Amino acid sequence: MIKPKRKTNKKGFQKPKDGFENKIIDIRRVARVVAGGRRFSFRVSVVVGDKKGQVGVGLGKASDTTAAIEKAVRNGKKKIVKVKMTKENSIPHEVEAKYTSAKVLIRPAVRGSGLVAGSSVRAVLDLVGLKDVNAKIISRSKNKMNNAHATLEALKKIRTTK
Repeated sequence: MIKPKRKTNKKGFQKPKDGFENKIIDIRRVARVVAGGRRFSFRVSVVVGDKKGQVGVGLGKASDTTAAIEKAVRNGKKKIVKVKMTKENSIPHEVEAKYTSAKVLIRPAVRGSGLVAGSSVRAVLDLVGLKDVNAKIISRSKNKMNNAHATLEALKKIRTTK
């Protein structure tokens, strides 16, 4: 009987399953001009979350997309934020936040209405694990990274009474 190979690192240890999911919100090809022409690299923005109240946004840059995605995921896990939620997977009150030119408004919704949000705000709220929430990007900013950071700032402002 042949055993399947396990994924191990250099020292032979298995990587533990951490339960985090990731969602790519933006991939851009960037160029810098050098003597021989242009050198291209990739910039990737990723949202990382466990759908149990933890979420982070990361940025990675590399010459190929897979390396950039791995860097972005590592960066996102370093910047994890713990979000306070209600028992019904909603938020206790309305919050609004601004990050650079991006402005986001998040409201609790009626039970059973689901997640109503767009763009990178939806990705962040989905990976936090929120179910009944309405969100709106108030600013005209189309920068997905700034909108995701504004959403994180709003989620940090949530207060609960105990």
